Amino acid sequence: MTKLRLSLACNDYDRTAALFDGRVTAEGIDLDLHMLKPRQLFPRMLDHQEFDVAEISLASYAALVARGDSPFVAIPVMLSKLFRHSCIYVREGSGIAKPEDLNGKRIGTTQYGATAIVYMKGLLQDEYGVRPADMNWFIGGLNTPTEKPLIPLNLPKSIAIEFLPTGQTLENLLVQGELDALFAILIPKLFLDGSPRIARLFPDYRKAEEDYYRRTRVFPIMHTVVIRKEIARDNPWVARRLYRAFSAARDLAMEPLYDTDALMVALPWLISHIEESRRVFGEDIWSYGVEPNFASLDALCRYVHEQGLAPRRVAPAELFMPVD
Repeated sequence: MTKLRLSLACNDYDRTAALFDGRVTAEGIDLDLHMLKPRQLFPRMLDHQEFDVAEISLASYAALVARGDSPFVAIPVMLSKLFRHSCIYVREGSGIAKPEDLNGKRIGTTQYGATAIVYMKGLLQDEYGVRPADMNWFIGGLNTPTEKPLIPLNLPKSIAIEFLPTGQTLENLLVQGELDALFAILIPKLFLDGSPRIARLFPDYRKAEEDYYRRTRVFPIMHTVVIRKEIARDNPWVARRLYRAFSAARDLAMEPLYDTDALMVALPWLISHIEESRRVFGEDIWSYGVEPNFASLDALCRYVHEQGLAPRRVAPAELFMPVD
């Protein structure tokens, strides 16, 4: 029987490695695999639907679904998850000592509608009462030219937003005292270089993030996997088989991590990390599926609506094809 040939693009994660090296295959599907970083992949998929199956920004996808013009459907494979308390940086002398002090401040970020930034804005509003409209937004590259939004923005008039002109970067403006804080997806070079001009808003971010999860059950989901609609429509079995393949690849990545014979990852306290993660998350520390991730998905759906990125609040179940 001839297999269905599909192009698939995603990042080089431990949880996708078994797909790329052939240890895991999707039944009935011949995958043409493309290894791409999210920053390369997302514009190609969102602008041109270049691949049949691809990793995509969850906030962008949820906004497209809410707008009624998504060319994709998704399967509940959460390829990227990351708490984002650690990604809020403040300038020395900005007067920001606690989250509430962000009110009225000048905030720099690279993508106002990026999933990471959506979650940061959401947690600040939910936890500390600081709304996106309470801050002044400047969009540009950390040390590179300003990028266009992943999907078109149609923001409320209450949002004060300015795109940096050519030649200006967020880190330079922070050093010059023209920005008070950075909401950074990537770690700023200033911070990596040990500059005293910049610090994390949450110095003990691990404690803050763990407390946040225990109270809210939100483990922020950055990226999911989408299929072009016509592929899913004409081959409804594809979603289940891809989901099984991604799940099997994840399981192969996770299983050897808890092994004291030899560490699979160059982290000295890996075993302790796995045990602590299981105490917090349970045995399934990197869950796929809608139900185990419902709190995170529901928060994201609410945030994209509240922040003016989507005309309505979609339900998590609307985002994904059945895979059971």
